[in-house]
Amino acid sequence: MSHDIAGLMAALPDIAWITDPALVRQKSRDFFWYSPVLKRQLNGAKGDAVALPRSEEEVIAILAACHARRIPVTPRGAGTGNYGQAMPLEGGVVLDLSEMNRVLWARPGLVRAQAGAKLLEMDRHTRAAVGGELRFHPSTRRTATIGGFIAGGSSGIGSCTWGILREPGNVLGLRVVTMEAAPRVLELRGTEVEKANHAYGTNGVITEVELPLAPAEDWVDLIYGFPSFMDAARFGDALTRMDGVVKKLVCVLDAPIPQRHFKAYEGLIPEGEAVVLAMLAPPYIETVAPVLARHKGVERWRIRTEDAAVPAYEHSWNHTTLQVLKTDRSVTYLQTLFAAPGHLALVEKMHAMFGDEVPMHLEYVRFGGEVCCFGLQLVRFSTEERLAEIIRLHEEAGAPIFNPHAYTLEEGGMKHVDATQLAFKREADPLGLLNPGKMIAWDDPDWTPARPRKVYLFGEAPEAEEVLE
Repeated sequence: MSHDIAGLMAALPDIAWITDPALVRQKSRDFFWYSPVLKRQLNGAKGDAVALPRSEEEVIAILAACHARRIPVTPRGAGTGNYGQAMPLEGGVVLDLSEMNRVLWARPGLVRAQAGAKLLEMDRHTRAAVGGELRFHPSTRRTATIGGFIAGGSSGIGSCTWGILREPGNVLGLRVVTMEAAPRVLELRGTEVEKANHAYGTNGVITEVELPLAPAEDWVDLIYGFPSFMDAARFGDALTRMDGVVKKLVCVLDAPIPQRHFKAYEGLIPEGEAVVLAMLAPPYIETVAPVLARHKGVERWRIRTEDAAVPAYEHSWNHTTLQVLKTDRSVTYLQTLFAAPGHLALVEKMHAMFGDEVPMHLEYVRFGGEVCCFGLQLVRFSTEERLAEIIRLHEEAGAPIFNPHAYTLEEGGMKHVDATQLAFKREADPLGLLNPGKMIAWDDPDWTPARPRKVYLFGEAPEAEEVLE
């Protein structure tokens, strides 16, 4: 599809543009290649040019000019997503918001920042200003931006205490620019934030984010070793339930993931041991010791998070897969919900079913107020057909997959696009120019999945409560 990029740039001479083909291609990509399916489907996707607005006024000008010329716009942060959330499927303009990176203010318990602010810099600012830090962040904390996290993420380090982005109170406000002939600026608060929360920028460009803060801690990374995977999984569950213990990470990894693939931990973990990676506040480490012993665990490593060459959180969540891919490019991964209250029994069942074909990796979270775990299991990839079968077998066993091998909101299974979502899309982007191709319901409102879902991370299906009871 041909777009009038030259005319657009001539109309906006004060905007910073990137047109070098190699740089445009780089700015059009994320970590979609984690998935062999998405690598096949999306490898050629790229924009025609990249715009780098420095203010909300420039965002408005770009969206208005693109609307007039019917040019698609794909918003993006640092591009640390994993399934093509910010990859332009129909060319056009990649709207890189990384230059809008200021922390606007920090108050006790609260922070407001522009969408391009990096999470690491936000934490540095709020620690110094008000003694607070973000409640949770993805494993890409050093490079990710807050707008990208809200638009494309769901949970991360800290979710063992604070839940995920969909939990009421974890996102307090979003400032969003619509894509119309005369773009409007909307302030979404309360339940209204769900319109743009994890929406891939399909229904408005997030320019500012307001979030709650947790008290800042001098976190300590710990590695606990266990004789079996289920010993580690049961300890992870017990640790997450210790509500008096201040914690930010409870990650469970089966052998031989850390032994073979974590260079920073080389020689620390005996062969055959499963591990729990934890981040605890210093006063609570000894409180955990009796529970650790009861689950046959031993402490293998302890270091201040800030002193670690590679912090524990960069071995957890989606970084686990990245660390493994550095040494084995044949591996891919899943995103699974092991829901309460039967999560441990289901984890054990799936561990026995697949063995080394699907090495186990769990992240403990609070989901809907209940302690349970997400599985970000590795998969020793053979064929797309076998991958689809592995997904089917999980779902038939009662472990829903939020499919990281699909790039649309609906097929990924995290977002339920309902009438409210569609109405807001029609209001905020009437021509469907924002990140086109990512919301199936826009093109086909009657679309239904081949396997109806009972639970979504964002936007519940009517019967979702049955899964969590």
